[in-house]
Amino acid sequence: MRRDRGWTRLLAIGEALLVSAIWASSFVIIKVGLAHMAPLTLAGVRYFAAFLLLLPAMALNGGLTRNPAPGHWWQLFVLGLCAYPLSNGALFWGLQYVPATTGAFLFSLLPLPGLFLALVWLREVPTRLQVVGLAVTLAGSALFFSPGLSAGNPLALAVISLGVLAFAVFVVLSRALARAGHVPTVPLTALPLGFGGGLLLLVALPLERPASPSLEGWVAVLWLAAVNTALAYVLYNHCIRILTALESNVLLSLSPLGTALLAGLFLGEQLAALQVIGLVVAVLGVLLVQWKSAPPPSSSQAADCSASGPSGRVSPTESRP
Repeated sequence: MRRDRGWTRLLAIGEALLVSAIWASSFVIIKVGLAHMAPLTLAGVRYFAAFLLLLPAMALNGGLTRNPAPGHWWQLFVLGLCAYPLSNGALFWGLQYVPATTGAFLFSLLPLPGLFLALVWLREVPTRLQVVGLAVTLAGSALFFSPGLSAGNPLALAVISLGVLAFAVFVVLSRALARAGHVPTVPLTALPLGFGGGLLLLVALPLERPASPSLEGWVAVLWLAAVNTALAYVLYNHCIRILTALESNVLLSLSPLGTALLAGLFLGEQLAALQVIGLVVAVLGVLLVQWKSAPPPSSSQAADCSASGPSGRVSPTESRP
């Protein structure tokens, strides 16, 4: 049983790492999309298209003929509001005025508000080793991004920071619903996307000019919708059924580092020695946060062990209920 739990946890960590790798490309692809669409329109089309792509999966599971989230619709609406119009809408808007590196660094700080909210809301108390790992991860991120950080527009920095807080709320509320198992993974992913993407389009249409993207622009938007949104959020909502809010947040904090690596790979920018050190330190911190010692035995297990003697076998002279 313990071995099965171990493999389940490793699978969840693998899913979170894959999500982090996928989302690492988002900043770069968003920059491409912004050359063809206004920011709110781009965000709205991306998320609502992802919702439409997930509808067949909901239909296969009977989610269109029965209530997929009884008693939890308002929470799914809040998820959609926080993650998409507030968080990602703020990021899309802010990236017009600050470098991608600065925006990525701000989102790498997500574990800080996430830790506080998880403590208060979910009563998920980290171990001392996990707290040390979080501090090490943040220090590594600071080292990694320090050569490319610039202040940028103060208003844009404030808007992106509010977006980080909104995404922390999304992470903790998603974890609460996933941990309880009240809403299946696909509806937990699709319905907030429908709410959030629809709200963004309602705001964008009267405020921004109509979009007429080229083929390159449509490819960027559809890739963002199918891979970076529909697939990535399904994997994310599945892994947080196992991982705590802190564990998933710290894994996702690797995503901005991956963004900088991709920018260096495709734009020919060389990593400084300080950035390499920062990357190693951040990965070490992530490993510390994910380290899990074996849980202590319950009182019933302890009683069983004492009854079985040092060999671990039950004495034939003793009976079990």
